[in-house]
Amino acid sequence: MGILSRASYVVRSKLNSVLNRAEDPSETLDYSYEQMRDELQEVKQGIADLTTQKKRLEMQKRKLEDNVDKHNEQAREAVQQDREDLARKALEKKKSKMSQIEDLESQIADLQSTQDQLVEKKNQLQTRIEEFKTKKETMKARYEAAEASNRANEAMSGVGDEMEDVGRAIERAEERTEEMEARSEAMDELQANGTFDDAMASGDEIDRELQQGRADREVETELETLKSEMGKSTTEPEPDDSTDTEANLEDLETEAADEEIEAELEELRDDDTETKSS
Repeated sequence: MGILSRASYVVRSKLNSVLNRAEDPSETLDYSYEQMRDELQEVKQGIADLTTQKKRLEMQKRKLEDNVDKHNEQAREAVQQDREDLARKALEKKKSKMSQIEDLESQIADLQSTQDQLVEKKNQLQTRIEEFKTKKETMKARYEAAEASNRANEAMSGVGDEMEDVGRAIERAEERTEEMEARSEAMDELQANGTFDDAMASGDEIDRELQQGRADREVETELETLKSEMGKSTTEPEPDDSTDTEANLEDLETEAADEEIEAELEELRDDDTETKSS
């Protein structure tokens, strides 16, 4: 098989497959029924035309028969008047009319035979049409029932173009829903970590650390000022012999805590000085 032959075969196969899918048996049956009805109508019209033609010939025959009677009377009267010449003409015309009548009778007989045949065919065609109509309605009912059953089976099994579209829509909806849920969880996690607060804050990370350092230094400076002021305005109390042992312990603990704070402050100041020098 050549390339063109194979290509032609493939095209015909594809086209036939498409036509089979596009063909609706109900529509095909209805179309065939209408075609048969049109043919029946044409047969009836042919019978009507044939009958009209036959009636015209019969009318013409009756006129000729009237002429034959007339020519007979003319011949009789001519004989009575001893006019054989006129009687001979009348008889000649009578013979011509009778010859025409015979031809008309033959034509009328042929038309009648054709008419009878057409009537018989019309009756047969009408019977076939009635039978086809019954079969057509039965086939349409069977096809519609089979189609409904097929659609139900496809719906139950999840196959078919429409159900495939529904399945894909559900899959897309599930994917979008999962994506939105994951995005929502991620946003909640970022919100909990303070990422959004940092992102909304002014300046970058270095600026924020420098700002925090300046704030710490301001607090230290204010604390030193406060301590200096308190050292100037506060006098140490005279020792009281009546102070009990618990009060002395509390004073010792307070002094130890102050020394620890002073040591930590001194370390912070040294760190700050090193940072500035570097």
